[in-house]
Amino acid sequence: MIKEKLKTAQDRQKSYADNRSKDLEFAVGDWVFLKLSPWKGVMRFGKRGKLSPRYIGPYEISERIGPVAYRLALPPELSRVHDVFHVSMLRKYMPDPSHVLEYQPVELKEDLSYEEQPVQILDRKEQRLRSRSIPVVKVLWRSQTVEEATWEPEEQMRAKYPYLFH
Repeated sequence: MIKEKLKTAQDRQKSYADNRSKDLEFAVGDWVFLKLSPWKGVMRFGKRGKLSPRYIGPYEISERIGPVAYRLALPPELSRVHDVFHVSMLRKYMPDPSHVLEYQPVELKEDLSYEEQPVQILDRKEQRLRSRSIPVVKVLWRSQTVEEATWEPEEQMRAKYPYLFH
């Protein structure tokens, strides 16, 4: 009796999950975004931490390998990344004529990490904490716009990039 009740409950939960899931299928020539897995502490594609992009691309599907695997036509900068991906790592790109893609060259290291360089200090302020005050600077990073500038502790920036403070 317990086994029957467990089986009934499992079947009910499976039907809920099946209703929400959808089978993805792409054709050769379709354009897709590629999902990035988040790595804590690693800067990739110009963004830090939680602000790093979840998807990059779009890239064209050049070949269907199996029922759930696709080969993508990746740019030369990503030549060290394996070009076959599971369907769960892809999201369909809906072409939009007004969509303007800004191409920024990506320089990947051997471990596939990306290091961003600061260009200039835009602003300064004091960040108040409970019992102390920390000087912070607004930093413009290479290949980013002014809107994407970040506030960083001045002491750390002086230690790592002294050339910014002249």
